[in-house]
Amino acid sequence: MICQAGDSFGAVLHEAAIGLGSNMGHSEAILEAAWQDILAHPGIFPLAHSSLFHSQPVGMDSPNWFVNAAALVRTWLTPHALLQLLQTIETRHGRRRSPEVDQWQDRTLDLDLLFYDNLVLQTDHLVIPHPRMEQRLFVLAPLAEIAGSHPHPLNGKTIDTLYAELKGHADNQLIRKIY
Repeated sequence: MICQAGDSFGAVLHEAAIGLGSNMGHSEAILEAAWQDILAHPGIFPLAHSSLFHSQPVGMDSPNWFVNAAALVRTWLTPHALLQLLQTIETRHGRRRSPEVDQWQDRTLDLDLLFYDNLVLQTDHLVIPHPRMEQRLFVLAPLAEIAGSHPHPLNGKTIDTLYAELKGHADNQLIRKIY
């Protein structure tokens, strides 16, 4: 499905995948609290939540490893409304975005909208599917647990296939399941 930024989605339920990550503070507790905040919204209905994974920071220098997970929900929220909810929850949990810094930073909470149905969307504030998800083991490992058969909207490969392809070639992307 391809749409424009102003399209209306109405009260139809859509399937969305959310990536959760934290590498500051009590990351496991922060991810659990964020998940509960997501579920508290009346327009969000849980489908699945992955295991937690420890992962080495990618694209940044930090001694702090991440805790990552993925969640699958149904929602009647539009993609932009869902993104706004996720960013509000990030802020509530101490996420600070510094516009002066042009690189990834340590963060208490990172919530990414990975896919929304089979939507392909690109605006100034939102790109769906997430533009780097197929290059990140910390995204694909938890997502494969809960949505392995879901096709990537742009290349048609399943999440399981993308994960298997990247697993053998992802240098410097150490990841291990916590539980």
